[in-house]
Amino acid sequence: MKYENIRGVPKFESMEYQPKKTKYCLCIPVINEGEKIHRELKKAQAAEIDKKIDIIICDGGSTDNSLSEKYLKKYNVNTLLKKNDVGKQAAQLRMGMWWALERGYEGIITIDGNDKDNIEAVPLFINKLEDGYDFVQGSRFIAGGRAENTPLSRYIAVRLLHAPIISLTAGQWFTDTTNAYRAHSQKYLLDERVLPFRDIFQTYELLAYLSVRASQLGLKACEVPVLRVYPKTGKTPTKISPFKGNINLFKILVKNLFRRYNP
Repeated sequence: MKYENIRGVPKFESMEYQPKKTKYCLCIPVINEGEKIHRELKKAQAAEIDKKIDIIICDGGSTDNSLSEKYLKKYNVNTLLKKNDVGKQAAQLRMGMWWALERGYEGIITIDGNDKDNIEAVPLFINKLEDGYDFVQGSRFIAGGRAENTPLSRYIAVRLLHAPIISLTAGQWFTDTTNAYRAHSQKYLLDERVLPFRDIFQTYELLAYLSVRASQLGLKACEVPVLRVYPKTGKTPTKISPFKGNINLFKILVKNLFRRYNP
């Protein structure tokens, strides 16, 4: 089914392989992740995550054939959403979140599709949503969490720059703020003081904004321990360029600090 002319949501189409089966859903934004998304989905299936939560793939325009219907059905993916519009990660998330809310999910968990995170930890996020939390941030830096092979530059940037600025903006301490492994309640995303479905969110703005807005509004927010593993050798799996990408991220942090993304 095609979706067009929805305010604040990119044009996209949906391929629903199964009906809605669970209270919450897991949205995975991907673009040309190749074998990485296959490994991640295989781990999810082995841990029976696909039985606990509907898995929704939010494709930003992959051309590597990694999201063929054969593969997705093999790994029990519930639905594939394909963005046919401008924008990067934030546009994919707006697409996935809008569709999920329209379908009636009471909470949305997100995780990167590059197999860096332990998808087996999804039940921890579900439990927190069940406990009434509105925003749940996955963290490798709290008790029970673990970071492996994190590039030194990444570690310094997260611990000494990104996390302190996000925490200052939120008014609540968070430790792993670049991590897209998180959960959001339906209540949070539909709050008229939040309004995530706006075209101002195109790249990484939405992650920064949703990291802080719940705490600013007095909603319940917390962290849960997760594992994040970078490869020991080879290119670091990321869509952020070393110079321009990080400069843009810093600009987003500053705008977020001064509440430029608030409605």
